[in-house]
Amino acid sequence: MYGSFVALGDSFTEGLSDPGVNGSYRGWADRVAETLAGQNPSFAYANLAVRGRLLDQVVAEQVPRAIEMRPDLISFCAGGNDLLRPGSDPDRMAKTFAAAVKSLRATGADVVVFTGVDPRDTPIMRRARGTFATFYLHVRSIADLHGCHLVDQWSMQGLRDWRAWSDDRLHMNEHGHRLVAAKVLDVLGVPGQEWRYSWPPREKVDPRVKRREDAEWLREHLAPWVMRRLRGRSSGDEITAKRPDLSPFD
Repeated sequence: MYGSFVALGDSFTEGLSDPGVNGSYRGWADRVAETLAGQNPSFAYANLAVRGRLLDQVVAEQVPRAIEMRPDLISFCAGGNDLLRPGSDPDRMAKTFAAAVKSLRATGADVVVFTGVDPRDTPIMRRARGTFATFYLHVRSIADLHGCHLVDQWSMQGLRDWRAWSDDRLHMNEHGHRLVAAKVLDVLGVPGQEWRYSWPPREKVDPRVKRREDAEWLREHLAPWVMRRLRGRSSGDEITAKRPDLSPFD
């Protein structure tokens, strides 16, 4: 099994919004590392992901560092923040993504890549569903071409329930991260993982309550996100990687 693992990406891989200890975030990557560490006493782990990072930033800042570390396993998930921006070009993004994957695979590492979750149930974002689908079809083909492990979140029905997400509807909570970790480990061939999950039925929600919740989400979460983008700012501007170097997993 793997002796070292480096995770690359944005807030999804950093672990928002899965609470850890001392105000930090845990997330699917830490959960995967914990399981792998249990199988190898000398296991080492680094997580270079930073919230808000765009694909070009991940490629420029994190990919070279991962290549220097030469781990056995690399996860690479980026592009989601780009797709949320008007005018994003999934074909151009795919070329950048493919070049990065080729470089990572050239180290001899196993590489895990991801599709995103189907946005059809998300207000506003569902309008760009075709753009999301185009990019993630590219990711699937890139994974096939370069022999990567593919984690297909688009097919994970357990992630289509809002109980797997935080209040901002952009980041998974601990339940969502737990499901993704199980899926990643299953893709890597770690036995005993169950990512197929059916949530118990919920009480029917009054449409008026649903509209009020949507309005609150727009005001408290989406509007501030849009304003940061208009000002050229990101939630990760003052953030650095939580595990910048390969080290034993505690």
